[in-house]
Amino acid sequence: MLDLLVVGGGYVGLAVAVAVKQAAPHLSVEVVEAAPQMVWKKDPRASAIIAAASRMFEVFGLWDEILPEAQPINRMIVTDSKAGDPVRPIFLTFDGVVEDEQPFAHMVPNSAMVGALLGACERLGIAIRNNARASDLKNDQGAAELTLMDGTVLRSKLVVACDGVRSKLRDLAGIKVVKWDYGQSGIVTTVEHERPHEGCAEEHFLPAGPFAILPLKGNRSSLVWTERTADADRLVAADDLVFEEELERRFGHKLGAITAVADRRAFPLGLTLSRSFIAPRLALAGDAAHGIHPISGQGLNLGFKDVAALAETIVDADRLGLDIGSVNVLERYQSWRRFDTFRMGVTTDVLNRMFSNDFAPLRAVRDLGLGLVDRVPGLKNYFIGEAAGLKPGGPKLLAGHGI
Repeated sequence: MLDLLVVGGGYVGLAVAVAVKQAAPHLSVEVVEAAPQMVWKKDPRASAIIAAASRMFEVFGLWDEILPEAQPINRMIVTDSKAGDPVRPIFLTFDGVVEDEQPFAHMVPNSAMVGALLGACERLGIAIRNNARASDLKNDQGAAELTLMDGTVLRSKLVVACDGVRSKLRDLAGIKVVKWDYGQSGIVTTVEHERPHEGCAEEHFLPAGPFAILPLKGNRSSLVWTERTADADRLVAADDLVFEEELERRFGHKLGAITAVADRRAFPLGLTLSRSFIAPRLALAGDAAHGIHPISGQGLNLGFKDVAALAETIVDADRLGLDIGSVNVLERYQSWRRFDTFRMGVTTDVLNRMFSNDFAPLRAVRDLGLGLVDRVPGLKNYFIGEAAGLKPGGPKLLAGHGI
């Protein structure tokens, strides 16, 4: 019987396995992943990794491996305009440096992050089953019993579901969710441009949704472009000329000529919050526990916060000789993470509803609010500190300390 079985071999699932195994080498840990390993290794996207998460990767001994591929975000600007406006006034700017002159976030290629985590799993002796899908989950004589599609049965003291926003394990456990669709999709792609971005990230609030430009290494940027779902589907299916013309209208000309250099994909956007993060011998983490709008760039980082809290809960319980899969132990994890997650879910929901429209009176009010925040340094520092995840009282890994 295993001590810990992680279902879902993405960034959050692999990080849970590494965090627990590194702190408690005697625990047996295994990962089950539905996709072939090559899918994760070839992921062309990039993600914003906040300072607290990079400190966790430092504890793992992986940040030095990831850093050469990471682009620091040195500055961020926020505008509120229409796609066709010739001038986009900047209402809010953030200096991207926080404690110890550290950037509040880095843009990291997903392939680099997953590659580093897979290497850590190999070094720590964590077995990974690829092409393995769960079909059933039940409790049996003090253990969780996971049945795979091929008939294999795995028993574990604790199962951690990191299997995405449509989590199969969450459904099998009977955990309900609060859920709604925004009628929007996020188009994700990468562009090259003539002039350097100098580490500046931009978020343009447009009537259909935010258009985020996130700096990558070299003269490249990652885009998260929100549109109404029907328009997003049309743009993704359009020929290159039409797509790049629409892209240029939103991107602007400040970085010179731009060219899309990666496949474009559209992902439906909505809010999904699990009513419970735990069940007997089961814990939810990452998108299985919460799926939020990308307007704040915090979705993946919420998952890394789950990792830090759950790993500390498991390791502390094991050191005290407690059953790591018991509900009493897992309640600590739930109480640690649920309020923060619901707060972020509500915040992103309100921001999206407030900014994804062209209602003139509301636009005037929100622009006034952005301008006031820009003129209060203390408030700006608070917001950037919150975005970086650097606040006292959190899990040890997010402060750069071992468990």
